Amino acid sequence: MIQLGGYQPRLSIHNSVFKALVSNPGILSKNYLKQAEFIYHHLVTTGLDVHKEIYGGLIWLHSYQDSIDKERIAELREAMLRAGFEEDREVLLSILRACAREGEVEEAEKSWVKLLEFENDPPALAFVYKMEVYSKVGMPMKSLDIFREMQSKLGRTDVAAYNQIIEILCKAQESELAESIMADFVKSDLKPLTPSYVYLLSMYFNLELHDKLEESFYKCLEKCRPNCAIYSIYLNSLVKIGNIDKAEDIFNQMNHDATIGVNARSCNIILSGYLSSGKHLKAEKVYDFMCLKKYEIESSLMEQLDYILSLKRKVVKRPISMKLSKEQREIMIGLLLGGLRIDSDDRRRNHIIRFDFDGNSGSHYVLKSHIYHLFFEWLHPTCKPGDNSENIPDKFCTIASSHFGFYADQFWSKGEPSIPKLVHRWLSPCVLAYWYMYGGHRNSSGDILLKVKGSREGVENIVRKFKGMSMDCKVKRKGRVFWIGILGSNSTWFWKLVEPYVIENKDFAEAGDETKEQDAKETEDINFNSDSDE
Repeated sequence: MIQLGGYQPRLSIHNSVFKALVSNPGILSKNYLKQAEFIYHHLVTTGLDVHKEIYGGLIWLHSYQDSIDKERIAELREAMLRAGFEEDREVLLSILRACAREGEVEEAEKSWVKLLEFENDPPALAFVYKMEVYSKVGMPMKSLDIFREMQSKLGRTDVAAYNQIIEILCKAQESELAESIMADFVKSDLKPLTPSYVYLLSMYFNLELHDKLEESFYKCLEKCRPNCAIYSIYLNSLVKIGNIDKAEDIFNQMNHDATIGVNARSCNIILSGYLSSGKHLKAEKVYDFMCLKKYEIESSLMEQLDYILSLKRKVVKRPISMKLSKEQREIMIGLLLGGLRIDSDDRRRNHIIRFDFDGNSGSHYVLKSHIYHLFFEWLHPTCKPGDNSENIPDKFCTIASSHFGFYADQFWSKGEPSIPKLVHRWLSPCVLAYWYMYGGHRNSSGDILLKVKGSREGVENIVRKFKGMSMDCKVKRKGRVFWIGILGSNSTWFWKLVEPYVIENKDFAEAGDETKEQDAKETEDINFNSDSDE
């Protein structure tokens, strides 16, 4: 509205929009730096008051950027002081975070001294940033001293501190110290342990301590959820020592287990193993799989493949074009019925799919990993952590693409969720399974409840389709949400249809799943036996 001219929003609107930009964790909010800077610039140029939270929020956003703009942070600090605002605890933490990314020891120590003026015992996060600062300048033992100081002053150690010092010691290849602190971390019963196990296994790999790597791998499996990062390091170790048969077993396990999955890195690892051991037929199968998944093949491996495939006069396929597979299309429809969001540009030419999973849900944890790997080639670069990271975010999105136009027109035609007129043609068992996993649940009686937003006509269309599939169901409306109840023996038939497609983590399906409790509370006052719609 501002850019179109003629409209000057009130100060309260500026502040509200800015607050919304910085309301998410830093790793997500950092992408909104340009928008936040625009709001600040407009406040300054129009003569409106710039509140302390604006200065602090901007410095906070800058501290999370991949490339730190030290000059801009200095300008904001000076402007903040000129406006009469003192740097508070949160601003100083942001400065320490920025110093940690750049290895700015001198500025970090100045901020540390100021932080001590607020409190004798700074927060644990401040110690973590200070540890990182010294590790960046090649002083891991100084980082260890800071870690010990934190333990002495605070009398406790949190997960971030354990992970930070173990990462520092592993990168410095201080194996005995890293192992000692890792043992303390395990005894503390704090979670998650996985990032530290990733650092430990990577250190063993670099030191060629493959027996220790294997031992730690199995210890990790006893205490952590299985994940692609840990398995990939172990896979690489097996290939390195020439145990290709065991590597093949591990790769197949990764590929068949949705909680682990494979990615470009793990495929390149097993491909290199097959090529180095002369198993060319198996290498070709991995190559075909990578082309199907549109994974990039390492150039050195591609050179070997070119020669092998040329001997058979096989045309070398290179993963270039982007196109949704049949499986991806069906899954997309199921997720959209379950509440998946689509954002479109002003001309509705390009569209972004926004995946949003519940971090407290065991079932969503498994589904998230599966969807992340299945749509990996479509994801925005900012949503792709490094191959050594197992931290798949709960929220991630695709690149803007015209390929999603059909789904935007059918399911988000006016910027709001809608049910397509032809939805009855698309309700395959696969679609129903992903609808159930993303936006439904099964209660203690075994009844299936599916949540959907849209028009009553659309819901009635779905109900008619279910009846045509020999499933009676009932519908209740709660606010803007319709709940479709598939009750009694009908739920048994529904489950037989979807079970082949349902992804479940049997080790974690029931434990600590807060979402099931939330869903139960959300639907406990819905009486499917009453005649009313509400």
